[in-house]
Amino acid sequence: MSNQKLIDMLNGDLADEHAAIIRYLVHSYLEGEDSPLGAGLLSRAREEMWHMHWLGMIIGKLGGEPDMKPAPYPYDPTNRKTIFKSYVNYELKLIPHYMKQAESVDDPHIKRVLQREAWESEVHAKKFQRTHDKLSPEKANGLPGEENSLPENFLHSLQQIVEFKYNQMLQAVRDAWVFQDQGLSGWQIIDFSFTKMKQLAHVAENVAENGIEPKFKTNAILTSGSIGLALQNALESVGKSRDLHLRLKNDPETQKHAGLIINLDLATQQEAYEAEEIKDWIK
Repeated sequence: MSNQKLIDMLNGDLADEHAAIIRYLVHSYLEGEDSPLGAGLLSRAREEMWHMHWLGMIIGKLGGEPDMKPAPYPYDPTNRKTIFKSYVNYELKLIPHYMKQAESVDDPHIKRVLQREAWESEVHAKKFQRTHDKLSPEKANGLPGEENSLPENFLHSLQQIVEFKYNQMLQAVRDAWVFQDQGLSGWQIIDFSFTKMKQLAHVAENVAENGIEPKFKTNAILTSGSIGLALQNALESVGKSRDLHLRLKNDPETQKHAGLIINLDLATQQEAYEAEEIKDWIK
């Protein structure tokens, strides 16, 4: 298999894992992260993040450009029972898919990663099946989320931050994978992506608590091969997201949500820290 063909194959897998992350995260937020169903879904989403990360690291190591757009995630939204059954089917299809790919590659590490993706997908299918089977009739026939009680303008501000932080996180992850072998450690960059993920969750939870799916829309990702340009872009991005957080904090509607204010205070402090760190990296 040629290097480019291998990169293309792994990018397809990357998109599938990306799709699973978003689906399980959104469902987790709708259920509530502190609920049994929400906690289980969040755990699966985090495991899928590792799957995506392993693939992205390999693509970057091969000199490829990671495709940060998620694939579609087909599921039946009729009720919880059909939703979880869709999750089982999605994970089951990945098992022979990854095993076949593992047989087609020679590199021992890539082969092991694909095999691991397969057997961890099997575990996910079993856990989703278990959740499906344990649903009470009331839960099984219902849907996650409550009726929206947020003003439209405030909801728009929340969704704007969700979208921005999601793309900011994707950019950080992409840069970490692509620049992993350069002087600046990829782990320093990816460390910030974890923080961005939590900042995103703080706002997305407020959207989902009102029965509305947070918007995970993929926008343009900077694909430059220059670490200097990537860092300058990261610095500008942090400044923009901090402005969005401060603007939201000053919204009169925000004053009604004490938990959100606490999270916004934390986010703006984290972003000020990140900006200073990136400035030092640029030096």
